Amino acid sequence: MDQQTKAALKQDKFVTTTTHGLEWASEHRRTVILNSAIVLGAILVLVLGVVIYNKRADAASIDFGAAMQVFQTPVAPPGQVVPPGVKTYPTDAERAKAANALFLGVANKYGLTPDGRVARYFAGLTYLEAGQNQSAEDTLKKVAGSWNSDLASLAKVALAQLYRQTGRDAQAIDLYNQLTAKPTATVPPGLAQLQLGELYEAEGKTELAKAVYAKLQDQDKDKTTKSPAAAIAKEKLNPAPAGPPGLAQ
Repeated sequence: MDQQTKAALKQDKFVTTTTHGLEWASEHRRTVILNSAIVLGAILVLVLGVVIYNKRADAASIDFGAAMQVFQTPVAPPGQVVPPGVKTYPTDAERAKAANALFLGVANKYGLTPDGRVARYFAGLTYLEAGQNQSAEDTLKKVAGSWNSDLASLAKVALAQLYRQTGRDAQAIDLYNQLTAKPTATVPPGLAQLQLGELYEAEGKTELAKAVYAKLQDQDKDKTTKSPAAAIAKEKLNPAPAGPPGLAQ
């Protein structure tokens, strides 16, 4: 086959392929346009969703800041002199109730944002501080069961405290064991073990408490720098002797 014939065949093949391509595009033009519109629409929805989420996150941050400001307001019992213009609450419980309403508002309105999730945790804490134990337990359980392990761990610590206050030590022990088995950045295993040891001490189970402290101390025996938890455990196992009566300690 000579060069001229090969060139002609290639040209014919190109023309045929191009023709078929144009015919396909013409026949499927509506489908192509529709698919392009769907993709473009999906992109626009995604962009709009990000914009809306960011606006809600900003609003949640502002409202959460306002709730924290109330939560940190000083408490001044009746009769205590307070500087002019300084906002105070008469009791911790009153302050907790005021802050709780704001935290709940953030959690319920912006629950999918980071500040909204943290606000629900603080709602549980303020319920606890206000003496509303059942509401505190229900709220903290929601946070403890969330996917955010750092926040869930903090909620479990607060729940364990509630269980101890309400005579449910067995449930508190179970939570401390869970936290020890799966430590997080917010609740390292040493913290949970220390609280478990203190619980045993409060129950009068001295030997169990010593076993917890000894295990905690041994975890750092080969380390140059001791962890704060191990140092506290050592102090509890070897308390400093009391000084002579009448001398300041």
